[in-house]
Amino acid sequence: MTTNHLRIAIIGGTGAQGKGLAARFAAAGHTVALGSRDAERAIAAAVELSDLMPAGAGEISGAANEAIADGADVIVVATPWDDSPTSVAWLAPYAAGKVVISCVNPLGFDKRGPYGLVVDAGSAAEHIAAQLPGALVAGAFHHVAAPKLVKVDQALGDDVLVASDDATAMAVTCELAATVAGRPGINAGALRMCRHLEPMTATLISINKTYKTHSGINISNVELASD
Repeated sequence: MTTNHLRIAIIGGTGAQGKGLAARFAAAGHTVALGSRDAERAIAAAVELSDLMPAGAGEISGAANEAIADGADVIVVATPWDDSPTSVAWLAPYAAGKVVISCVNPLGFDKRGPYGLVVDAGSAAEHIAAQLPGALVAGAFHHVAAPKLVKVDQALGDDVLVASDDATAMAVTCELAATVAGRPGINAGALRMCRHLEPMTATLISINKTYKTHSGINISNVELASD
């Protein structure tokens, strides 16, 4: 699959993370569709983002989730965590043979702060993969802060850790990470590594609260092709 120009559908694209990723993908020239259960909300979010894009950016549109999934090359799941066994099962007919990227973080919050939830499947990415048996699933973009993502004129400065059991999903997601972070994603191993990557987000949220910042992750001593 060529990644020079992709049609990217973001399920749950009206949330902060979905819109932030959409902004980075579109700024890099990809065509992006924001999805929502409410089509009008998705259209409004797309118009809002389009007004922020630099010259030469890819088109951003909005529609209902089902409508954007059908014509996509890559599907990004950016919905809130849903532990129901059919949470994304509706995607299966649209996702067969396609790269599906989960950036879902199963987190809980109480008076002591954020924490990772126990997931029966092991992780949100594995939970999604179980419902989409024909898809090429990767987990990524868990640790990039939405307020930084939407500022497309500023370098992100973070690494994107990618986990997948599929070579194509790994390669495509690592290349897409370069459009977000300025350098390719880092191969963090099998999809089950999302059991560690997803709850790590709780640590970053805790750091952000303490230091009033938008922290990210940087991996040292790893040489990537674009470095």
